[in-house]
Amino acid sequence: MSRCLLTEPIHPEGIARLQAAGLEVVELAAAERGPLAAALPGSAAVITRLLGLTAEEIAGARDLRVIGKHGVGYDMIDVAAATRRGIPVIFTPGANARSVAEAALAFLLALARDLVPADRALRAGDAAYKKRARPRELAGLTLGIVGYGATGRTLAGLAGCLGLEVAVWARPTRAEAIAADGHRWAGELDVLLAEADAVSLHLPLTPETRGLISADRLAGMKPGALLINTSRGGLVDETALAAALAEGRLGGAGLDDLTAPMAEPGSPLLAAPNCLVSPHTAASTDGALKAMSLACVEQVLAVLDGRRPAHLAEPAVWPEGAPAPRPPG
Repeated sequence: MSRCLLTEPIHPEGIARLQAAGLEVVELAAAERGPLAAALPGSAAVITRLLGLTAEEIAGARDLRVIGKHGVGYDMIDVAAATRRGIPVIFTPGANARSVAEAALAFLLALARDLVPADRALRAGDAAYKKRARPRELAGLTLGIVGYGATGRTLAGLAGCLGLEVAVWARPTRAEAIAADGHRWAGELDVLLAEADAVSLHLPLTPETRGLISADRLAGMKPGALLINTSRGGLVDETALAAALAEGRLGGAGLDDLTAPMAEPGSPLLAAPNCLVSPHTAASTDGALKAMSLACVEQVLAVLDGRRPAHLAEPAVWPEGAPAPRPPG
Protein backbone atom coordinates (compact mmCIF):
# COMPACT_ATOMS: atom_id res chain seq x y z
CA MET A 1 0.00 0.00 0.00
CA SER A 2 1.36 3.43 -0.99
CA ARG A 3 1.71 6.00 1.76
CA CYS A 4 0.69 9.66 1.70
CA LEU A 5 2.35 11.76 4.38
CA LEU A 6 0.57 14.85 5.72
CA THR A 7 2.86 17.42 7.30
CA GLU A 8 -0.18 19.20 8.81
CA PRO A 9 -3.88 18.32 9.14
CA ILE A 10 -6.16 18.60 6.13
CA HIS A 11 -9.95 18.46 5.82
CA PRO A 12 -11.41 15.03 6.73
CA GLU A 13 -12.98 14.67 3.29
CA GLY A 14 -9.53 14.86 1.71
CA ILE A 15 -8.26 12.13 4.03
CA ALA A 16 -11.31 9.98 3.24
CA ARG A 17 -10.65 10.37 -0.49
CA LEU A 18 -7.03 9.26 -0.09
CA GLN A 19 -8.08 6.23 1.93
CA ALA A 20 -10.82 5.35 -0.53
CA ALA A 21 -8.15 5.31 -3.25
CA GLY A 22 -6.23 2.71 -1.24
CA LEU A 23 -3.51 4.91 0.29
CA GLU A 24 -2.22 4.71 3.81
CA VAL A 25 -2.48 8.20 5.31
CA VAL A 26 0.08 9.20 7.95
CA GLU A 27 0.05 12.59 9.66
CA LEU A 28 3.05 14.05 11.46
CA ALA A 29 2.53 14.34 15.19
CA ALA A 30 4.28 17.72 15.00
CA ALA A 31 4.92 19.89 11.95
CA GLU A 32 8.67 20.00 12.48
CA ARG A 33 11.74 19.24 10.38
CA GLY A 34 13.00 16.28 12.44
CA PRO A 35 9.76 14.24 12.36
CA LEU A 36 9.34 15.08 8.67
CA ALA A 37 12.78 13.77 7.69
CA ALA A 38 12.15 10.58 9.67
CA ALA A 39 8.77 9.96 8.04
CA LEU A 40 9.73 10.66 4.42
CA PRO A 41 11.33 7.28 3.56
CA GLY A 42 8.59 5.02 2.26
CA SER A 43 6.22 7.88 1.43
CA ALA A 44 5.09 8.04 -2.19
CA ALA A 45 3.31 11.37 -1.68
CA VAL A 46 3.56 14.33 0.67
CA ILE A 47 0.88 16.95 1.21
CA THR A 48 2.07 20.07 2.99
CA ARG A 49 0.53 23.35 4.04
CA LEU A 50 3.13 25.63 5.64
CA LEU A 51 6.01 23.34 6.64
CA GLY A 52 7.15 22.63 3.09
CA LEU A 53 10.14 20.54 2.01
CA THR A 54 13.79 21.49 1.71
CA ALA A 55 16.22 20.30 -0.95
CA GLU A 56 17.89 17.98 1.58
CA GLU A 57 14.57 16.42 2.57
CA ILE A 58 13.60 15.88 -1.04
CA ALA A 59 16.97 14.30 -1.78
CA GLY A 60 16.48 11.84 1.10
CA ALA A 61 12.93 10.88 0.12
CA ARG A 62 13.84 7.96 -2.12
CA ASP A 63 10.24 6.80 -2.68
CA LEU A 64 8.68 10.23 -3.23
CA ARG A 65 6.68 10.61 -6.45
CA VAL A 66 4.62 13.76 -5.88
CA ILE A 67 4.48 16.78 -3.55
CA GLY A 68 1.10 18.37 -2.99
CA LYS A 69 0.79 21.98 -1.79
CA HIS A 70 -2.44 22.52 0.09
CA GLY A 71 -3.01 26.09 -1.11
CA VAL A 72 -1.63 28.54 -3.65
CA GLY A 73 1.79 29.75 -2.51
CA TYR A 74 4.51 27.10 -2.73
CA ASP A 75 7.53 29.19 -1.73
CA MET A 76 8.15 26.86 1.24
CA ILE A 77 8.88 23.95 -1.14
CA ASP A 78 12.18 23.68 -3.01
CA VAL A 79 10.55 23.22 -6.39
CA ALA A 80 13.89 23.27 -8.20
CA ALA A 81 15.16 20.34 -6.12
CA ALA A 82 11.98 18.38 -6.77
CA THR A 83 12.16 19.15 -10.48
CA ARG A 84 15.74 17.89 -10.72
CA ARG A 85 14.45 14.53 -9.50
CA GLY A 86 11.43 14.57 -11.79
CA ILE A 87 8.98 14.96 -8.88
CA PRO A 88 5.92 17.07 -9.72
CA VAL A 89 4.88 19.75 -7.23
CA ILE A 90 1.16 20.48 -7.52
CA PHE A 91 -0.85 23.31 -5.98
CA THR A 92 -4.47 24.48 -5.78
CA PRO A 93 -5.07 27.91 -7.33
CA GLY A 94 -8.60 29.24 -6.97
CA ALA A 95 -9.72 26.82 -4.27
CA ASN A 96 -9.47 29.42 -1.51
CA ALA A 97 -10.06 32.55 -3.60
CA ARG A 98 -13.44 33.50 -2.14
CA SER A 99 -12.28 32.93 1.43
CA VAL A 100 -9.14 35.06 1.06
CA ALA A 101 -10.95 37.79 -0.88
CA GLU A 102 -13.54 38.04 1.89
CA ALA A 103 -10.76 38.29 4.49
CA ALA A 104 -9.14 41.14 2.54
CA LEU A 105 -12.50 42.88 2.36
CA ALA A 106 -12.98 42.38 6.11
CA PHE A 107 -9.61 44.03 6.76
CA LEU A 108 -10.58 46.90 4.47
CA LEU A 109 -13.90 47.48 6.23
CA ALA A 110 -12.38 47.24 9.72
CA LEU A 111 -9.60 49.69 8.87
CA ALA A 112 -11.74 52.19 6.98
CA ARG A 113 -14.30 52.26 9.78
CA ASP A 114 -11.54 52.51 12.45
CA LEU A 115 -12.96 49.51 14.28
CA VAL A 116 -9.67 48.63 16.02
CA PRO A 117 -9.01 52.04 17.64
CA ALA A 118 -12.73 52.50 18.34
CA ASP A 119 -12.86 49.17 20.17
CA ARG A 120 -9.75 50.01 22.19
CA ALA A 121 -11.04 53.49 23.04
CA LEU A 122 -14.34 52.21 24.39
CA ARG A 123 -12.68 49.48 26.43
CA ALA A 124 -10.28 52.06 27.89
CA GLY A 125 -13.08 54.45 28.82
CA ASP A 126 -11.89 57.07 26.31
CA ALA A 127 -15.15 59.02 25.97
CA ALA A 128 -13.46 61.74 23.87
CA TYR A 129 -12.66 59.29 21.06
CA LYS A 130 -16.04 59.83 19.44
CA LYS A 131 -15.24 63.51 18.83
CA ARG A 132 -11.95 62.78 17.07
CA ALA A 133 -13.05 59.64 15.19
CA ARG A 134 -13.02 59.97 11.43
CA PRO A 135 -14.12 56.64 9.89
CA ARG A 136 -14.37 56.52 6.11
CA GLU A 137 -17.11 55.31 3.80
CA LEU A 138 -15.85 52.92 1.12
CA ALA A 139 -18.02 54.21 -1.73
CA GLY A 140 -15.96 56.47 -3.98
CA LEU A 141 -12.59 55.37 -2.66
CA THR A 142 -10.02 53.79 -4.98
CA LEU A 143 -8.92 50.26 -4.17
CA GLY A 144 -5.67 49.25 -5.80
CA ILE A 145 -5.38 45.50 -6.29
CA VAL A 146 -1.89 44.14 -6.92
CA GLY A 147 -2.21 40.84 -8.77
CA TYR A 148 -5.22 39.57 -10.71
CA GLY A 149 -5.35 35.87 -10.15
CA ALA A 150 -8.44 34.17 -8.77
CA THR A 151 -8.31 35.99 -5.42
CA GLY A 152 -7.57 39.45 -6.79
CA ARG A 153 -10.32 39.06 -9.35
CA THR A 154 -12.83 37.92 -6.72
CA LEU A 155 -11.96 40.85 -4.46
CA ALA A 156 -12.33 43.27 -7.37
CA GLY A 157 -15.87 42.02 -7.96
CA LEU A 158 -16.81 42.34 -4.29
CA ALA A 159 -15.30 45.82 -4.04
CA GLY A 160 -17.13 47.02 -7.13
CA CYS A 161 -20.43 46.04 -5.54
CA LEU A 162 -19.62 48.33 -2.60
CA GLY A 163 -19.03 51.35 -4.82
CA LEU A 164 -15.24 51.32 -4.77
CA GLU A 165 -13.34 52.28 -7.87
CA VAL A 166 -11.02 49.37 -8.63
CA ALA A 167 -7.62 49.81 -10.27
CA VAL A 168 -5.42 46.77 -10.86
CA TRP A 169 -1.71 46.31 -11.36
CA ALA A 170 -1.01 43.00 -13.05
CA ARG A 171 0.75 41.55 -16.07
CA PRO A 172 -0.11 43.35 -19.34
CA THR A 173 -1.63 40.09 -20.57
CA ARG A 174 -4.34 40.54 -17.92
CA ALA A 175 -5.31 44.04 -19.10
CA GLU A 176 -8.07 42.82 -21.40
CA ALA A 177 -9.67 40.65 -18.69
CA ILE A 178 -9.46 43.52 -16.19
CA ALA A 179 -11.22 45.89 -18.58
CA ALA A 180 -13.84 43.26 -19.46
CA ASP A 181 -14.63 42.96 -15.74
CA GLY A 182 -15.24 46.70 -15.58
CA HIS A 183 -12.06 47.70 -13.77
CA ARG A 184 -9.09 49.86 -14.69
CA TRP A 185 -5.67 48.40 -15.48
CA ALA A 186 -2.85 50.43 -13.96
CA GLY A 187 0.22 50.18 -16.11
CA GLU A 188 2.73 51.17 -13.42
CA LEU A 189 2.79 49.95 -9.82
CA ASP A 190 4.15 53.25 -8.49
CA VAL A 191 1.29 55.15 -10.14
CA LEU A 192 -1.25 52.80 -8.57
CA LEU A 193 0.29 53.15 -5.11
CA ALA A 194 0.28 56.94 -5.34
CA GLU A 195 -3.41 57.21 -6.20
CA ALA A 196 -5.06 54.38 -4.24
CA ASP A 197 -6.83 54.98 -0.94
CA ALA A 198 -6.28 51.31 -0.11
CA VAL A 199 -3.99 48.68 -1.62
CA SER A 200 -4.50 44.92 -1.39
CA LEU A 201 -1.73 42.48 -2.31
CA HIS A 202 -2.50 39.22 -4.10
CA LEU A 203 0.77 37.86 -5.43
CA PRO A 204 2.84 34.73 -4.79
CA LEU A 205 6.17 35.12 -3.03
CA THR A 206 8.92 34.64 -5.60
CA PRO A 207 12.43 36.08 -6.03
CA GLU A 208 10.82 38.76 -8.23
CA THR A 209 8.09 39.74 -5.77
CA ARG A 210 10.04 39.51 -2.50
CA GLY A 211 10.22 43.01 -1.04
CA LEU A 212 8.10 44.40 -3.89
CA ILE A 213 6.46 46.89 -1.54
CA SER A 214 9.75 48.46 -0.52
CA ALA A 215 10.47 51.40 1.76
CA ASP A 216 10.50 53.69 -1.27
CA ARG A 217 7.18 52.36 -2.50
CA LEU A 218 5.62 52.69 0.94
CA ALA A 219 6.83 56.30 1.00
CA GLY A 220 5.19 56.80 -2.39
CA MET A 221 1.77 55.65 -1.23
CA LYS A 222 -1.02 58.17 -0.78
CA PRO A 223 -0.86 59.75 2.70
CA GLY A 224 -3.32 57.98 5.01
CA ALA A 225 -3.70 55.01 2.66
CA LEU A 226 -4.42 51.50 3.91
CA LEU A 227 -2.30 48.45 3.06
CA ILE A 228 -3.79 44.96 3.11
CA ASN A 229 -1.70 41.83 2.66
CA THR A 230 -3.38 38.44 2.67
CA SER A 231 -0.57 36.86 0.66
CA ARG A 232 2.95 36.56 2.10
CA GLY A 233 4.68 38.83 4.59
CA GLY A 234 7.83 38.78 2.47
CA LEU A 235 6.15 40.91 -0.20
CA VAL A 236 6.53 43.93 2.07
CA ASP A 237 9.42 45.69 3.79
CA GLU A 238 7.80 45.18 7.19
CA THR A 239 10.27 47.37 9.09
CA ALA A 240 9.49 50.27 6.80
CA LEU A 241 5.76 49.51 7.11
CA ALA A 242 5.99 49.64 10.91
CA ALA A 243 7.70 53.02 10.66
CA ALA A 244 5.12 54.39 8.23
CA LEU A 245 2.33 53.38 10.60
CA ALA A 246 4.09 54.74 13.68
CA GLU A 247 4.73 58.06 11.97
CA GLY A 248 1.14 58.31 10.73
CA ARG A 249 2.12 58.38 7.06
CA LEU A 250 -0.18 55.41 6.40
CA GLY A 251 -3.65 55.11 7.86
CA GLY A 252 -3.50 51.43 8.75
CA ALA A 253 -2.53 47.93 7.71
CA GLY A 254 -4.35 44.59 7.67
CA LEU A 255 -1.93 41.67 7.56
CA ASP A 256 -2.75 37.96 7.41
CA ASP A 257 0.86 36.82 7.20
CA LEU A 258 4.02 38.13 8.83
CA THR A 259 7.61 37.02 8.49
CA ALA A 260 8.82 35.09 11.55
CA PRO A 261 10.66 37.99 13.26
CA MET A 262 7.70 40.33 12.87
CA ALA A 263 5.31 37.76 14.32
CA GLU A 264 7.19 37.75 17.63
CA PRO A 265 5.55 39.58 20.55
CA GLY A 266 6.94 43.08 20.87
CA SER A 267 8.00 43.40 17.23
CA PRO A 268 7.75 46.94 15.83
CA LEU A 269 4.99 45.90 13.45
CA LEU A 270 2.82 44.37 16.17
CA ALA A 271 3.39 47.50 18.24
CA ALA A 272 2.42 49.82 15.38
CA PRO A 273 -0.87 51.72 15.69
CA ASN A 274 -3.90 50.69 13.65
CA CYS A 275 -2.29 47.46 12.54
CA LEU A 276 -4.78 44.59 12.37
CA VAL A 277 -3.23 41.11 12.11
CA SER A 278 -4.31 37.48 11.85
CA PRO A 279 -2.16 34.31 11.92
CA HIS A 280 -2.57 33.36 8.24
CA THR A 281 -6.20 32.32 8.68
CA ALA A 282 -7.67 34.07 5.63
CA ALA A 283 -8.07 30.72 3.87
CA SER A 284 -9.17 28.78 6.94
CA THR A 285 -12.93 28.75 6.41
CA ASP A 286 -14.40 25.26 6.31
CA GLY A 287 -15.41 25.69 2.68
CA ALA A 288 -11.93 26.75 1.59
CA LEU A 289 -10.21 24.02 3.62
CA LYS A 290 -12.45 21.38 2.06
CA ALA A 291 -11.96 22.75 -1.46
CA MET A 292 -8.16 22.98 -1.09
CA SER A 293 -7.97 19.52 0.44
CA LEU A 294 -9.95 17.83 -2.33
CA ALA A 295 -8.25 19.79 -5.13
CA CYS A 296 -4.84 18.81 -3.74
CA VAL A 297 -5.76 15.17 -3.15
CA GLU A 298 -7.23 14.68 -6.63
CA GLN A 299 -4.03 15.95 -8.25
CA VAL A 300 -1.85 13.79 -6.00
CA LEU A 301 -3.93 10.76 -6.99
CA ALA A 302 -3.67 11.73 -10.66
CA VAL A 303 0.14 11.70 -10.48
CA LEU A 304 0.21 8.36 -8.65
CA ASP A 305 -2.15 7.02 -11.32
CA GLY A 306 0.09 8.23 -14.16
CA ARG A 307 -2.09 11.17 -15.19
CA ARG A 308 -0.77 14.71 -15.67
CA PRO A 309 -2.28 17.00 -12.97
CA ALA A 310 -4.00 20.29 -13.67
CA HIS A 311 -1.65 22.62 -11.76
CA LEU A 312 2.11 22.09 -11.81
CA ALA A 313 4.46 24.50 -10.04
CA GLU A 314 7.03 23.62 -12.74
CA PRO A 315 5.21 22.44 -15.90
CA ALA A 316 8.51 21.38 -17.51
CA VAL A 317 8.70 18.42 -15.11
CA TRP A 318 5.84 16.79 -17.05
CA PRO A 319 5.70 17.95 -20.68
CA GLU A 320 2.31 17.93 -22.38
CA GLY A 321 1.74 14.53 -23.95
CA ALA A 322 4.51 12.84 -21.98
CA PRO A 323 3.45 9.55 -20.36
CA ALA A 324 5.18 10.35 -17.04
CA PRO A 325 7.10 13.11 -15.26
CA ARG A 326 10.83 13.41 -15.84
CA PRO A 327 13.65 15.81 -14.98
CA PRO A 328 13.84 18.58 -17.62
CA GLY A 329 16.85 18.85 -19.85
